[in-house]
Amino acid sequence: MDITNLDFQQARIKQVLFKSRLRSVLYGVREADDALFSMRENPLGEWLHTIVKPKYSAHPEVREIERVLQQMLMAGQTLVRQYQRGQLEESRTGLEQIDGYAEQIVALLQKMERASA
Repeated sequence: MDITNLDFQQARIKQVLFKSRLRSVLYGVREADDALFSMRENPLGEWLHTIVKPKYSAHPEVREIERVLQQMLMAGQTLVRQYQRGQLEESRTGLEQIDGYAEQIVALLQKMERASA
């Protein structure tokens, strides 16, 4: 694989950035924007689409990261809707589900990173 360790590190940072932005929305610090939940505009989704998929789309980890990321984005969107309906506690409790998806993504990234070494 030609993806560098720096690429993997940036991917992990992009994933943490999503969680941070979502948390900021659910705690009223910032407004939700649709780009946060768009596979193409989300930083990690963009990385998958522009850096990884052109060369490595045949790798099962890539498809799995994409699948889990899509689930995470949909779950995040659901949490924001809950928050907007006034279900603050429920939406914030749902962050645990986002953490679970994030852990899966990190494990898949680590698997890809080991395969590229």
